[in-house]
Amino acid sequence: MRVLITGWPSFWHGEATAGDVAAMDRVAAGLATAGIPHDIAWSPVLHPRGLTLDDAAPRNYTDLVFVCGPVHGRQVEELHERYAHCHRVAIGCSVIDPHSAAYTGFHAVAPRDSPGSPPRRDLASAVPPGGAPVAAVVLSPGQREYGSDRRHDVVHRQVLEWINEITCAPMVVDTRLDSHNGRMCSSVEEVAALLARADVVITSRVHGLVFALVQGIPALALDTIAGGGKVSAQAAAWDWPAVLPAEDMQGSAEHARSLLDRWWNWCCGPDATALAQARAAEAPAAGRREMSWLLDELRTRAWTGERS
Repeated sequence: MRVLITGWPSFWHGEATAGDVAAMDRVAAGLATAGIPHDIAWSPVLHPRGLTLDDAAPRNYTDLVFVCGPVHGRQVEELHERYAHCHRVAIGCSVIDPHSAAYTGFHAVAPRDSPGSPPRRDLASAVPPGGAPVAAVVLSPGQREYGSDRRHDVVHRQVLEWINEITCAPMVVDTRLDSHNGRMCSSVEEVAALLARADVVITSRVHGLVFALVQGIPALALDTIAGGGKVSAQAAAWDWPAVLPAEDMQGSAEHARSLLDRWWNWCCGPDATALAQARAAEAPAAGRREMSWLLDELRTRAWTGERS
């Protein structure tokens, strides 16, 4: 006996959701505990180096298990055709049409929901607690005011490719406010609340860096301006070391990623957390100094009767 585990994350044109993958992993764990040999077929879009349906020769399997998602559509029907000699079972799935070929092609089905049947709890209910660090990703727009010094495209391409290869839960945060778009924050407090839930902030926006440090969260800062722009200047003002200039990101991918790895590992460690918390403790006094300068300037003009 050898079982092939499949689901919508197995299809090239399927959709891989966290729930689907968690359910497939649970089935794999259950088979492993029972001592049943098995493989999981993944879409090459999700796992480029994993076993694909094209690689999973039908002659190598006695059984096929389809996990989660709707048992519906041509791609599911093609599983029945390709693995016609296998015993085919579906579990934890949604039945849309019990008369469809996608459904009737299975020898047995244990649905999570089906017309006329009581619902069952989803297999993803055994998902383990999250262990990956949460990385808030705060990237700047084009900033055309910097003209030919702009290096946004290459810096952002390097960092996004790198994020795709490390273990983290990326949380994209836009610091722009919009009171008419329910997908965006509409206040400073909402942006700060999002960043407060991150373990590390990866940012090419100056206020991504500021909002991180003022809340004691380590930040990996990226300067997208050749020669150094406001991100590097603000990192210097905060005496914060984890900043990569645009020039370091314009070389080879290997060089850029080695630097990103270095600072990422530091940001995830206790030294960075301690330093970020120290900078947060200093923030109120720094703000008072800036306001003191402004008030002195305004009062001086008022006393001398200066006019602009």
